[in-house]
Amino acid sequence: MTDIDGPAASVPARRRESLPTRVRAHLSRYWQLWVMVSPAIVFVALFSYVPMYGVQLAFREYDITKGLTGGEFIGLEYFRQFFRDPMFTRILTNTLRISLWTLVMGFIAPIILALLINQIGSKRAKSMVQTITYMPHFISTVVMVAMINIFLAPGTGMVGRLFGGTNLMGEASAFTGVYWVTEVWQHAGWNCIIYLAALSSVDLSLYEAAKLDGAGRLQLTRYVDLPAIMPTAGILLILNMGSVLGVGFEKVWLMQNALNITSSEVISTYTYRIGILGSQFSYSTAIGLFNSVVNFIFLVAANAVARRTSNTSLF
Repeated sequence: MTDIDGPAASVPARRRESLPTRVRAHLSRYWQLWVMVSPAIVFVALFSYVPMYGVQLAFREYDITKGLTGGEFIGLEYFRQFFRDPMFTRILTNTLRISLWTLVMGFIAPIILALLINQIGSKRAKSMVQTITYMPHFISTVVMVAMINIFLAPGTGMVGRLFGGTNLMGEASAFTGVYWVTEVWQHAGWNCIIYLAALSSVDLSLYEAAKLDGAGRLQLTRYVDLPAIMPTAGILLILNMGSVLGVGFEKVWLMQNALNITSSEVISTYTYRIGILGSQFSYSTAIGLFNSVVNFIFLVAANAVARRTSNTSLF
């Protein structure tokens, strides 16, 4: 009877434990882990959640003399103003075009690069190729744009010579291509590291079994390598979908000029012009909030689709 009643008698005791008691027990057991992640928690709370207090500016007519909460509440008026703005369609189109090209090509290129590097037999050669490909990731945005201007300079640039007297930085139709090509070149090597890590965990017996069945390099890539990295690729794609309208401000702003502005004006640069240069803080806050809400919708939708199709999701 002792063996039977002992565990059964302990169940009600665990159920009677209050929430504070369970929290104390959890902290006493895992306090080292909480101490380790506490700087990251404080950082995220301070720079991601505390600033959300200012989101109310999107619904108020900001008055510098009255502070954040002293302005008159006007509801969704600034959102209606943005949707009626003649620039709205062009800005949204430019943002989606640049972002989707960068998203798609920036997602495919690291996978292809990781698969190619994984085929290199020599560890020394593989390490050298990895180093060369991810070095551009550490170049600052300002230096990168300066390099782009030098490379594309008509007549004198390394790439500009191929186009004769055409100045690609001054061509509105070429702006999107220049942007995503340079983005892929700069970050593909760095982004492929996580795929290489996934490939390194593949059981070598799978390759040996496939070779015994007569599989060549392409078959090994298709039936062994790709399935190994697909869950990782799915998670990264979902995360990237959360920034569909989040085209980087710095690079676009530095590449922008009077000749290509019709194709380079995106939500982030327009918000800067309106909010900082034009001192329309409430209007720019409304535009930024619209951008964040759309990105959040894309993230949730991508996560739902991935969960239903491949059982891979963030939440």
